[in-house]
Amino acid sequence: MSTAPDADLLDRARAWLAEDPDPRTREELQALVDAEDLDALADRFSGFLEFGTAGLRGALGAGPMRMNRVVVLRAAAGLAAYLLDQGARPGDPVVIGYDARHLSDVFARDTAEVMAGAGLAPRVLPRPLPTPVLAHAIRDQGAVAGVMVTASHNPPQDNGYKVYLGDGSQIVPPADAGIAARIEAVGPLASVPRGDAIEVLGEELLDRYLAGVVRLAEGSPRDLRLVYTPLHGVGGATVLAALQRAGFPEPHVVEAQAEPDPDFPTVAFPNPEEPGAMDLALARAEEVGADLVVANDPDADRCAVALPGPHGWQALRGDELGVLLGAHLLDRGVQGTYATSIVSSSMLGRLAAAAGQPYAETLTGFKWIGRVPDLAFGYEEALGYCVDPQQVRDKDGVSALLLVCDLAARLKAEGRTLRDRLDELATTHGLHATDQLSVRMDDLAAIPAVVDRLLSAPPTSLGGLAVERVDDLNQGAGPGLPPTNGLRLVLADDGRVVVRPSGTEPKLKCYLEVVVPVGEGGVDAARIAAVGRLDAIRSDLVAAAGL
Repeated sequence: MSTAPDADLLDRARAWLAEDPDPRTREELQALVDAEDLDALADRFSGFLEFGTAGLRGALGAGPMRMNRVVVLRAAAGLAAYLLDQGARPGDPVVIGYDARHLSDVFARDTAEVMAGAGLAPRVLPRPLPTPVLAHAIRDQGAVAGVMVTASHNPPQDNGYKVYLGDGSQIVPPADAGIAARIEAVGPLASVPRGDAIEVLGEELLDRYLAGVVRLAEGSPRDLRLVYTPLHGVGGATVLAALQRAGFPEPHVVEAQAEPDPDFPTVAFPNPEEPGAMDLALARAEEVGADLVVANDPDADRCAVALPGPHGWQALRGDELGVLLGAHLLDRGVQGTYATSIVSSSMLGRLAAAAGQPYAETLTGFKWIGRVPDLAFGYEEALGYCVDPQQVRDKDGVSALLLVCDLAARLKAEGRTLRDRLDELATTHGLHATDQLSVRMDDLAAIPAVVDRLLSAPPTSLGGLAVERVDDLNQGAGPGLPPTNGLRLVLADDGRVVVRPSGTEPKLKCYLEVVVPVGEGGVDAARIAAVGRLDAIRSDLVAAAGL
């Protein structure tokens, strides 16, 4: 005999079944109901997939704690209501894009039908395309909002729903709470009107995007032997078109990863930051004697680069590529504010100051970087780069890829490499070395407890460097910045450590930076010293945080 809570759980599952328009998730849920699998049902009905500044993201499946058509239809209805409440008028365009993940095209179509039913004018990208093309399309089309159906570099069982407003940037508070409240107020799905007045945008939109990307690399040499991988994502065709239009030789593409595949069969995680994700590309580079390896994540809003060296191929850290791209734009005289996040290297600030350009630090995420006034360039250490904010006010792995090819080709023509350029910058401004300590915690309550422990009893030194100041980021992350969960330890000799919970995973993340002057021993000696300091800081931090 079922207890009352069990009966309630079964009743909620049956009510969900009655609304679900997808035969696949209905079949999944019906099997659980028939088997009275209360643990599996509780996992799916223990709450609702939370809508936040990153929109929605989660595993595909039935129930309110999964990504599925019911959740997406309700999200679209709530977003439409929010837009109309905020002054959107009937007939205002909403642009919708999607990647090649499982059900992305279905979720995009559902969103378009709900927008049409609400009286707005949905305009859908012509096929699975990179996220930056959607961000570009919002401003290109004069849209009041944009939706990108993607889970970026998450595992294959996930999908997501990213929302932009009419400025072309991702949402920030209080828009996220406003949209979440409208989603919660959506009634039965049968009451949500749906329409079929949907426009599918043509290839000329992509042509305009590519024209803007190609302008970034005009006039440079083109002798560059490239290996490229889109990691089974949607970046391949767009990147190849950009390289061809810019006049670069056709790259050697990793064939096993060239076509979009939602199962990502050759990688454990489709994220170029993850160990092993670029192994096939590096092996191909060794075969063909490449100058450079470039990679995108599956929705092509991130860019990764690897270089040959005396000890084999080595991927650049996100901060290293960010510094290279920022310095390249400064060398070209691009004026405006250069910006990065509080967890990224401070070296961009030194470069901007030396060039007489403004510099800004923001909270983590391009939802903040993209909103910096008069932005000329922005990056974050997680391989996200905005190199042309007039066209895309978000991270863009396609334009960043083309710009780094432009820089590498110019340096090659002079007999130099990207590594040489990094060494030159370090010699002038000091070697800024960064590292990260990431700790997965199954008990989510343990993450803020670590932050509280470090705030209440901070260490007096880390790695032999005195802790000169402790900033409680919950009280504000800096001038003009809102509070965020975490803390910053300011160390002697321009070192620093930022500790914060991950925004997308059950992890505590610690971002470390040291600055070592380049003396008579040269950059190599400074690099060795920096590695030693970072190791010592990491060891002391683990002890101080009780990790």
